[in-house]
Amino acid sequence: MSEQENTQTAKDAYAAFGRGDIPAVLEVMTDDIEWVFPGSPDVVPLAGTHTGKQAVGAWFGTLDANVEFQAFEPREFIAQGDKLVVLLHIENTVRSTGGKLAVDEAHLWTFRDGKVAGFRVYTDTEAGAAAFSGR
Repeated sequence: MSEQENTQTAKDAYAAFGRGDIPAVLEVMTDDIEWVFPGSPDVVPLAGTHTGKQAVGAWFGTLDANVEFQAFEPREFIAQGDKLVVLLHIENTVRSTGGKLAVDEAHLWTFRDGKVAGFRVYTDTEAGAAAFSGR
């Protein structure tokens, strides 16, 4: 796929996420996707490496159970070859602690044969840990 097609796939997936259409998000992934969210799983239940669509689907369930979004704004899309970097602004509240989080993130998408084979989040892990621990 072209860089433009990869960018459109990501834009469509973010739009589906915004509508709460997780099956549509999962549809653009390879069966063996590697989904990486940084941090300590002992503090942030979203953290860790999740392999396969089923594991990523469960990750979205964990996200929904733990976080309420006030803002989720993909702002820039930078494509080169099979890689796409998306710069976002995110604001959310951790349901269990009321902790607030406002961060700028980068998402690295890796495409293979028109599908997302890898997804890695780069974020402020200390701010996330503080929100999840109520600090």
